[in-house]
Amino acid sequence: MESSPETSITQAFNPFAATEAAWGMGATGLIYEPLIQFDLAAPPKYYPWLATSYSWSNGGKAITFAIRQGVKWNNGTPLTPADVAFTFNLIKKTTAINLDGLDISSVSTSGNNVTVTFPSSQYTNLEAIAGTTIVPQSVWSSVDPTTFTDSNPVGTGPYVLSSFTPEGFTLKKNPYYWQPSQVQVPKVYFPVYTSNTGALSALFSGQIDWTGNFIPGLQKDFVDTSPTYHHYWEAAGGDESLEPNLTKWPTNQLPVRQAISLAVNRTLLASEGESGLENPVLNATGLTLPTFAAWAGPVASDTVSATGNAAAARKVLENAGFTLGGNGYFEKNGQTVALTIISPAAYTDMAQVDSLAAQEMRSAGIDATFQGLAVNAWNTDVADGDFQMTEHWANGGITPYNQYEGWLDSSLASGSAATGDFERLNDPAINADLATLAGASTLAQQTTDLLPIEQFVAANLPVIPVTTASDWFEYNSQNYTGWPTQADPYDSGQPSGTNNGPGSGSDEVVVLHLRPRT
Repeated sequence: MESSPETSITQAFNPFAATEAAWGMGATGLIYEPLIQFDLAAPPKYYPWLATSYSWSNGGKAITFAIRQGVKWNNGTPLTPADVAFTFNLIKKTTAINLDGLDISSVSTSGNNVTVTFPSSQYTNLEAIAGTTIVPQSVWSSVDPTTFTDSNPVGTGPYVLSSFTPEGFTLKKNPYYWQPSQVQVPKVYFPVYTSNTGALSALFSGQIDWTGNFIPGLQKDFVDTSPTYHHYWEAAGGDESLEPNLTKWPTNQLPVRQAISLAVNRTLLASEGESGLENPVLNATGLTLPTFAAWAGPVASDTVSATGNAAAARKVLENAGFTLGGNGYFEKNGQTVALTIISPAAYTDMAQVDSLAAQEMRSAGIDATFQGLAVNAWNTDVADGDFQMTEHWANGGITPYNQYEGWLDSSLASGSAATGDFERLNDPAINADLATLAGASTLAQQTTDLLPIEQFVAANLPVIPVTTASDWFEYNSQNYTGWPTQADPYDSGQPSGTNNGPGSGSDEVVVLHLRPRT
């Protein structure tokens, strides 16, 4: 199994450390489990997991989970409602591990039930709440969750760590797993590849069963070489956007962001940067279509240029008082409009998209360059806000709330390391609009409450959507059958860790569907 190229790995499985290699590689979701698993390929479908059911009360300000009985941690001790309550309280008091910015008021237990309360309605935030990774109080009560490496993780999932080397690690069956008959894959090996190129070579030569990578020439180089066993499905899980740092020059200037949006050729970025495996995002709000078409209000029909318009971009800058310098680039008050776009060099599609985007910006008089970084360095710089512009995928989810909350909720960037709102927007009105949207219990009300947020994105460009973000999923079915497909979308298939991890797949749900080919 392979999900994310890594330059190096360490024996660290902290499920709250989104920058750890094991998270990106998709391992944490086979060790730790949430209360509910969500099928983001077919929202609002979900699967009860460590919770057998849930119920809302107090107008969406409280949610009660019935905790599944008979579940054990992989050290043989029982999972209890106290563990679930402990986990939510740990998140409540530790901002750095509150990856979804949950504003928890209180946590209580009553028999086999756990109730979590909030100061505002949370109907559209179900995925973030119920998708929380549950950890054992016996282990985590005595450690600092922000620095704990978790080298020998204790979870309730179907697998435990078997062996670890710098070249890769192996997970084996958890003998205490609560669904033992569903575990038909005895071991899962995670090899380390430093780039998409190395991972693809391994896939093409039959060394990998399951991967989630951008593959140029996917049909010709992979599917056509063994059409009986080689397959893929790239569901649209969200948007890819250029994310400007709103605290740094020149991306803190609205005219510059407007010029960037006008300059980029979204059709070219999709066809050449993403080899046609993703589509250009042409609605001004960034709403992922057709995934969230049911929530598309009138503003979602407002469009941006499909091919870019350098002349129009220059005009915007000129009208805002920017002047063209002798070097061919715009400037204002002695400062040149110059910026660097960063993304992982190993993510070859993102690197290509950003190189093309920088070239198109230069044609509009913006001195833009692309810098490819190691994955870990990129994760750190984005989390710390040490960048001018980056490319990033949007959160998937069971409603558009997850997408816009991940883009715009300032609480996600309030700690030392951001887990969302990477552009560092801090707008109380938008935070309030997100809270209102979270309290909408019907699709019609959600569509109405989403409207001012969509209008804000279209007008202010805190993020600049450019293409859809595919849930990359390719597989070799020679050894195992039961993979998700477009005809059977029980999961998106993207290997990505957990429902709270990158992408929108759930590794555990997929692995538990697999059966040896006979």
